[in-house]
Amino acid sequence: MYKVWTLLLSLVLSVSLTGCGGEAQMPSAPTEAPGSQQVEPAPPAQTDVTQNAAIDWNSLSYSYTTQELPAQVDGHTIYGEIYIPEGAGEPMPAVIFSHGYGGTHSIGTPYAQALAEKGFVVYCYDFRGGSNASRSDGSPLEMSVFTEKADLEAVLSMLQSLDYVDRERISLMGTSQGGMVSAMTGAAHPEEVRGMMLLYPAFCIPENARAQFSTLESIPEQISFFSWLTVGRRYVEDVWDYDVYADVAAYEKNVLILHGDQDGIVDIAYSQRAIEAYPAAELKVIQGAGHGFSGGNFDLAMKYILDYLSKQLS
Repeated sequence: MYKVWTLLLSLVLSVSLTGCGGEAQMPSAPTEAPGSQQVEPAPPAQTDVTQNAAIDWNSLSYSYTTQELPAQVDGHTIYGEIYIPEGAGEPMPAVIFSHGYGGTHSIGTPYAQALAEKGFVVYCYDFRGGSNASRSDGSPLEMSVFTEKADLEAVLSMLQSLDYVDRERISLMGTSQGGMVSAMTGAAHPEEVRGMMLLYPAFCIPENARAQFSTLESIPEQISFFSWLTVGRRYVEDVWDYDVYADVAAYEKNVLILHGDQDGIVDIAYSQRAIEAYPAAELKVIQGAGHGFSGGNFDLAMKYILDYLSKQLS
């Protein structure tokens, strides 16, 4: 088991229930990390990423195409965008990116660009009702981590059907609430999910639900947080008796968790607790980072992610 111990932060959790699941500074969240520049075509690398031997991902450089690709769940449409490397061989390893509370697929853009350049198919999507700007069907009033789990399961099934995706090497990646949803989905599909990368995962949501309201009866029909998103009673009710740590522990492959030591939205203690719950997990602490990685912290996060994938996919 990989374990990296860090000093327990003395942050006082004064945030609200969904505060722990939201992306930092949501109005500007898509700029969490650099990645909006035009992609310049690059000659295909000599390494074929379809092989199973250990790969030096940092040595690879591919151009890629991006296109819209929907998924379907319960008669509803999920909006998503897929990044497809060119010249990397087929089938290729894939990563599914899940955004946090109040976010959209665009949160994953810098990660998708960086991974596609290394030969990964990457899919970024909007959860149903995940934000007011979501391009997927559904209302925030009907959203919870369990509806989002159903969305991710539908996306996983859709990617498994693509000829150019190696269904044996699909990994999940999620930020904040999307990190928790990824963990839940990986635990439910351990044979189908090759690896998981959880970025400041919001494992605090169930615990804060019980702290926010004294009884189930006291939960209102609508709950507003941060002024930009109003969710429904279901958001709290669905996690009222949910033990996320007992659930996610069913995933026995190695898990990578990245967390900033200055995160004021999700206390790093929740990730420290997670590596105790998982049979195999590694926590990488990014010094000076808050709830989201940018600049040098983004570069460091990508290094950890590529190192992890190199080991996990070999």
